[in-house]
Amino acid sequence: MLDHLTPIQSFPFSASLKLRSLISFAVSRSGIITASALTCLLSLPVGAQQANSNPPPVVVQPGAPGQPTQTLPLSTRAILPPRSPKDAEFMQGMIMHHAQAVEMTALIESQTENKDVRLLGARISQSQSDEIKFMKQWLETREEPLSPPMAGMPNKDMPGHDMSSHHHMSMPGMLTPKQMDVLRKAEGAKFDRLFLTGMIQHHNGALAMVRDLFDTPGAGQDAELFNFATDVDSGQRAEIRIMQTMLGEKPVEEKR
Repeated sequence: MLDHLTPIQSFPFSASLKLRSLISFAVSRSGIITASALTCLLSLPVGAQQANSNPPPVVVQPGAPGQPTQTLPLSTRAILPPRSPKDAEFMQGMIMHHAQAVEMTALIESQTENKDVRLLGARISQSQSDEIKFMKQWLETREEPLSPPMAGMPNKDMPGHDMSSHHHMSMPGMLTPKQMDVLRKAEGAKFDRLFLTGMIQHHNGALAMVRDLFDTPGAGQDAELFNFATDVDSGQRAEIRIMQTMLGEKPVEEKR
């Protein structure tokens, strides 16, 4: 009669066989098995009747050279390194750096008809404008100012001197006010050459800023910042090669 019970039929063969043996043993010893006891037996999950073959996970920390590995408690959690002040400084500086590149590209429409320069300028303007938005969001999310702390604050030792201008010109690759003035006044082929040489100078400065970030101990560990900085590096290297080709020069790879 027990062979026709639906719960037993749904068990795997081995589990069903063990359960039947258990019931037979109970009946042979007492002569009777109560309905409640039978219900409890039939309601046991198969997993509870079988040994757990999956061992618990193990957290292993590799040892230093020549040292053994260590087994850590399961409660161990990774601790992220503290954010470096250089991270925010890099983003703040790169916002200002990108802003000048966008300013340079804004001159193209009125100063040249060169289609290649126009296409390149549109590409640079769009990509760097998008990156400025990303950098501002990154800083705001981390409650960091969008510009260096001293930006816009007069230097007590130099009355009337704007620290933001000083920081602006201290960044590598930035065009001087004189270079920007000459660029604004140039037209046609002269503008094309000045724009391309100036933007190569500007891009090389951005590469130097990325290199300085990663050369600073503890900096550049933030995942978003790391990905962004490496994208800036690869993207601007590619654009430098394009501009060198447009100038008729053999592309020279900037040292990493």
